[in-house]
Amino acid sequence: MTSAENSLTALRKLIRRRPAVRLEDLFAALGTRSRMTVFRRLKEIGYRTSFTHAGRYYTLSDIPVFDELGLWFHKDAGFSVMGNLKESVAWHVEKSLDGRTHAELQHILRVRVHNTLLDLVRQGRIGRKNFGRMCLYTSANSARATAQVDQRRELSEMMAQACRVLNLEETLEVLAEALRAAPEIPTVPVLAERLASRGLRFEPRLVQQVFDTHGLVPGKKKRPRASFPDKGADAGS
Repeated sequence: MTSAENSLTALRKLIRRRPAVRLEDLFAALGTRSRMTVFRRLKEIGYRTSFTHAGRYYTLSDIPVFDELGLWFHKDAGFSVMGNLKESVAWHVEKSLDGRTHAELQHILRVRVHNTLLDLVRQGRIGRKNFGRMCLYTSANSARATAQVDQRRELSEMMAQACRVLNLEETLEVLAEALRAAPEIPTVPVLAERLASRGLRFEPRLVQQVFDTHGLVPGKKKRPRASFPDKGADAGS
C-alpha cells in the first residue's frame, strides 16, 4: 500500500481524469482492498456519492457543477446537492411550486423512484394527492400542499385551453358568422366580437385557426350568390 500522501495524489489524479469512479477503481488506485482505508482517504480530500446506481459512484466535492435543479451527471452517473436519492426526491417535491408526478421525477432524476416515493409517503415526509388519473406528490405541510395542488390545477387548465381546438359545430358557427357579415369577410377580432354578442365566446386564436384552415381572408369580397332565370318567364317567352 502507498503512503498517505501518495494515496491522496493517486485519488486526485484518478478522479480528475475520470470524474465518476467506482469502488473497484479506488481499490486499484490505492493498491488496497480495505474499504476503511479508501473512505478515510476520500474523506480527507472531500467527496460525493452518486444518487444513481445505489450510490456506487464517487467524485470529488469540487468537481460537480450543479444545474438549476441541483443535479450533475457524468455519463449516466448522477450526483445531487442533496446527496442520496431519497433526499433528492423529497427536496424536489418540497421545492416545486405545483408538486411533482412520478413521471416528472423519473424524467428529472433519470432513475426509478417508485419505491422511494412510497417510502417517503409512509414516513410522512411528503404527501400524495389524487389529481385526475394520476397521483401528485406534494409537501407534507398541508398549507403548502394545498397551494401546490391549486397551482397544478391552474396550470392544467391553462394547458388545456392552450391546446383546445374548435369542434365541428363551433367551426360551422364561425364560418356561418363570417358569411353573414357583409359585404366582405371581417377581421378575426371583429368576428370574435360578433360571435361573443351571440353568446359564443371563442378566443381570437381559435377563430384564426378556422380562417387558416378554410382560407378565409379578412377584407376579401364574398362571392355573390348565383342567380338563375325565372323558369316561368322562359316558358312564356
